[in-house]
Amino acid sequence: MTGRQPDVSAFLLDLDGTLVDSEPLHRAAYEAWFAHRGWELPDLAIFTGRRAEDVFAVEPGPWSGLDPLELAREVIPFIPDDPPTPVAGAHDLLVGARAAGVPLAIVTSAGPPWVERSLEAMSLTLESVDLVVTARDVADGKPHPAGYALACERLGVDPAAAVAAEDSPAGVRAALGAGVRRVVGVATTHPADQLEAAGAVEVVEDLRPLLDLVSGDGEPSPSVP
Repeated sequence: MTGRQPDVSAFLLDLDGTLVDSEPLHRAAYEAWFAHRGWELPDLAIFTGRRAEDVFAVEPGPWSGLDPLELAREVIPFIPDDPPTPVAGAHDLLVGARAAGVPLAIVTSAGPPWVERSLEAMSLTLESVDLVVTARDVADGKPHPAGYALACERLGVDPAAAVAAEDSPAGVRAALGAGVRRVVGVATTHPADQLEAAGAVEVVEDLRPLLDLVSGDGEPSPSVP
């Protein structure tokens, strides 16, 4: 390993919308499932960056009073078989972080099978990252900071020196709540102003600007206007 090492204690990366552009697949799944249920389709933005069971538990809708976890399980078979599309720079960021010796965690509202499927879409495996924190590892999903706090604890890193990347306001708030000061918004599913309002210190169009952090070159750039 040569060159100046990045001044980052760890990379804490969301999965859906951050590493892979899975929004079209999840939208198709919810559309098909709501049609199957015979329910009116809500604004699907309420599901972005959150565990489905958390949404069903707290948001009003035709599902009120039903088992949130069972409803979330019902949606899974409706996800299309197509692989998710990697966000530009995702593969290089994961490979570059490992090569630079920077601890790397995926912190996601999804379950383990979807993590493996998404990594396969990037021609990677679970061994390509140091840690995965999924919906099964914490009692409270995003925007609760439990997932990010657990990732930092298991990696043994200072969250204040870590870099998190998130595509949703809920995810941004979760990382900030865990003590991560450098939360980069990725404007794949939400506009830059919403991510900045949630507390993102910078907003980028994809993950390619973060490659500068792997090489130790400093701030991610350019940002989305």
